[in-house]
Amino acid sequence: MLLNKEIVKWIAVSIILALPIAWYAMYKWLENFAYKTELAVGFALAGALALGNCIANVSWQSWKAATRNPIEVEIE
Repeated sequence: MLLNKEIVKWIAVSIILALPIAWYAMYKWLENFAYKTELAVGFALAGALALGNCIANVSWQSWKAATRNPIEVEIE
C-alpha cells in the first residue's frame, strides 16, 4: 500500500499534466479535417487505464518480492 501510494501520486501528476496538452494537440489536429468530430470521454479513459495498469503492475511485483524466499534469490 505504501509503495502504491507513492507511485500513484506521480502517475496522477503526470496524467494531470499530460491530458490538457494531449487534448489541445488532438483538438488542433482534428480541426484540419473536412469531417469534424469531437473528442469523447474515452479520451480521459486512457489516463484511468494507465493508472490501473500501474497499480496492477506495482502490486504484482511487490507481492512477488514479499512472498519470495530470500534464500532462493540469485545474486547477479
